[in-house]
Amino acid sequence: MIKLFKVKAVTYGEVLWDVFPTHKKIGGAPLNVALRMKSFGAESTIISKVGSDVDGKEILSFLSENGIDTDIIQISEEYKSGVVNVMINEKGNASYDILYPSAWDKIVLNEDIKDIVADADVFIFGSLICRDEESRSTLNALLEIAKYKVFDANLRAPYYTQEVLIDLMLKADFIKLNDEELFEISRKLNSPYNSFEQNIKFIADKTNTKQVCVTKGAFGAVLYYNERFYYNSGYFIKVVDTVGAGDSFLASLIIRLLRGKSPQKSLNYACALGALVAGHEGANPKILEKEIVKFMMLK
Repeated sequence: MIKLFKVKAVTYGEVLWDVFPTHKKIGGAPLNVALRMKSFGAESTIISKVGSDVDGKEILSFLSENGIDTDIIQISEEYKSGVVNVMINEKGNASYDILYPSAWDKIVLNEDIKDIVADADVFIFGSLICRDEESRSTLNALLEIAKYKVFDANLRAPYYTQEVLIDLMLKADFIKLNDEELFEISRKLNSPYNSFEQNIKFIADKTNTKQVCVTKGAFGAVLYYNERFYYNSGYFIKVVDTVGAGDSFLASLIIRLLRGKSPQKSLNYACALGALVAGHEGANPKILEKEIVKFMMLK
């Protein structure tokens, strides 16, 4: 792959408020990924939609303050900005109640967003945005012109179907799943296998995708990259909450691969960052490069 140092990254999908029992924070996987990529020096853009309400204005201000261009984000007079009620269990794992419909369900295709996607080095998208036909239709049009397409499954029941998942995986160049998603999708595709490696290879073959990564929570991740497997067994940390850990993992993994770093070193770095994010509250804690390097050396 060509070495890219000033990466142009576009994420597509939901921007919203994560509402916790005691507070609320701005989030959404596309926003989290874009912010983390920005922190690594990428030129980061989000394609999404917010309401013309106070929540929407605060999201736009937050993005501007963090160096993300908001000109491309659409504003709805009809639909409210996205809200997700987040519940955290005693192990720090999150569950979500995602209110519908929200403004980001109604992203409209236009020439501006087509031009930005066509010019980007990487286009990152998930499955949740497909719960509404309007945003799904816009996504499908953008996938036809994107250069390098990264699909972060990020399954949120009941907002996906087998048909949509297969369609998105067939269009992706890189697929990122967690361990539960790997086995759920493998079963849906009638995989005869039980092991991680066999099911990863099964999905790669079924979808004609040469790059598949599966995260395993505290136990690291497995990366299948151009017909070779790479492994990281994880980094120990006391979990505060897992919100956004996978998003930071994906952002750092993709940007390092695009910049020509080795798959193994990229995976190690991404696992360390994901662990550090899980050790903080919220999806987007500021974590310095030196903190990541020091953390990796402690293992």
